[in-house]
This record gives sequence, C-alpha cells and structure tokens, in this order.
Amino acid sequence: MYTRYVALGDSQTEGLGDGDDTVGHRGWADRLAEHLARADPGLLYANLAVRGRRASQIRAEQMSAALALRPDLVTVMAGMNDLIRPGFDAAAVAEVLDDMFTTLTATGAHVVTVTFPDIGKIAPLVRSLRPRVLDLNARVREAAERRGVTLVDTFAMEHITDARMWSLDRLHASPDGHARFAAAVAHTLGLPGSDDTWRQPLPPLPPAARWRAAATELRWAGTFAGPWIGRRLRGRSSGDGRTAKRPDLTPWVQG
Repeated sequence: MYTRYVALGDSQTEGLGDGDDTVGHRGWADRLAEHLARADPGLLYANLAVRGRRASQIRAEQMSAALALRPDLVTVMAGMNDLIRPGFDAAAVAEVLDDMFTTLTATGAHVVTVTFPDIGKIAPLVRSLRPRVLDLNARVREAAERRGVTLVDTFAMEHITDARMWSLDRLHASPDGHARFAAAVAHTLGLPGSDDTWRQPLPPLPPAARWRAAATELRWAGTFAGPWIGRRLRGRSSGDGRTAKRPDLTPWVQG
C-alpha cells in the first residue's frame, strides 16, 4: 500500500471549488489522501499544486520538490490552463506531461493522471474548445500507456458534465465533484473500501426553460468568463504570489 503521496497540478488539485481561501480548500487530492489513510494511518501527504499553473510551470516549479520527497504515489493533473488560453499547442503540452511521467515512473513511483471532460457540455459558450480537449486527451492517453501511468479517463464519465458536479464558475469541481473524482481514483487504484458507486448518475433535473438557460449563460459570462479574460489581457494569473498549500510530506490527520 502507499505511504508517501504527492499531488502535482493546478487549481483542481489545490482544491478550488471545495472550500474557500478563508477556511481552506479541501479538494479531491485531500479526499484521496483520506482514502489512503484509512488503509495506512501513517500516510504522509504533500500537495504541491498551485492555481493558474500551466503544464510547463508545474514541471518547472513542482517536479524537483516532488522528486526530493521520494513519493511512492504521485498524481499529475495538468494541461487545462494551457487548453483554455490562446496559442494552445497540444503536442507541446503532451511533451511536458510525457517528460514528467518518464521522470516520475523512473523513481519507481506509481503515477496517476487524467483526461479532461467535454467542457462544451459544462459551459456551452466555450464548446468551440472541444477539439482541443479531444486532441489533448488522445495524447495524454498515448503518453500514459507508453510510460505505464494509470489513467483516470474523465471524458468517458457521463455524469462528470452534470452541472451539480461543478462550482458556479464551471472551472472547478463542486464539493460533490471533488468527492466523486477522489472516489474514482481510489477505485482505480483498488484501495480497500473503494467501490464504483461514484459512477452512479445524479437524479435527473427538470428541464430548464430556454430563457432561463440563456440568462444563466449570460450571467456566467459576465461573472466568471469576463474577469478571467481581463486577467489574461493584463498578464495576470489567479496564482500570482501563491505557493503550495502543503509543500512538505506530513502525516495525514482526518479533519
């Protein structure tokens, strides 16, 4: 069983959408650590993820620290911040991920990575990005298979695009979304006590009136998409000045 878990990534792995900057962010990686600690109460856990980071930044800023911690389990979630920016290059992002997979697996660590969901179903106003998702996902699958990395294929999960799986900004999972993804990783790893209940669809919602759906999209564009674009134009990132929330391997204590 795993005793030294290190999480690498961006805002999803940091845990945005599951808590806030005042009380702290929980997120799927913390929830996975809970699963691991049930099997081994002596689990040591570090979370090096920082919001806003692109794949190349994750490699540059987090890899050396991760290797120094000598983990036996590493999760890598990277690429979405590249995908949603102008000038996205799927091949370049996949090359960064492949390099990370190669380096991490060479240490003997078990590495887990993910594909990304169909964001056009989550935020219809950005459905034009779907070809990018398909391209990057195909390359991630190839790299994972080539390097012996365990893949959690979120694109194939039908329930993953349910609005209730996402926070209001549609960029970060909701608490339920984080919990289900952590359960999916735990089940993929075959952790004791894990099962496939995370696959169960949510109860159906009544169909929304077309005018209400349109109003929701406009409100999302003004509240979340607009400010995000503004930061990009100013050369700013949500992660400016931030560091990892859990930079050292420390014992997991159930909250």
